[in-house]
Amino acid sequence: MSRLPVIGAALAATGLAHFAKPQLFEAITAPAFPTNTRRHVYTNGTIETALGVGLVAPQTRKFALAGVAGYLGYLILSAVRSRR
Repeated sequence: MSRLPVIGAALAATGLAHFAKPQLFEAITAPAFPTNTRRHVYTNGTIETALGVGLVAPQTRKFALAGVAGYLGYLILSAVRSRR
């Protein structure tokens, strides 16, 4: 059995946690997004929630996996840019 639904549920829960306790995510978000950090916490929470839900449903899993790859690329690029 695929672990993707469980991973998706965990990712969606983490995404929702960005809204319940945004201060928990500010320290890890600030280095890559030093300006408007709270806005980026909420943006990342939205993206993670959507991707997590997409991983749970078999019909959207392929699209969600592509989205996860894009999201990781976006985070890596943002972190690299912030170090310049």
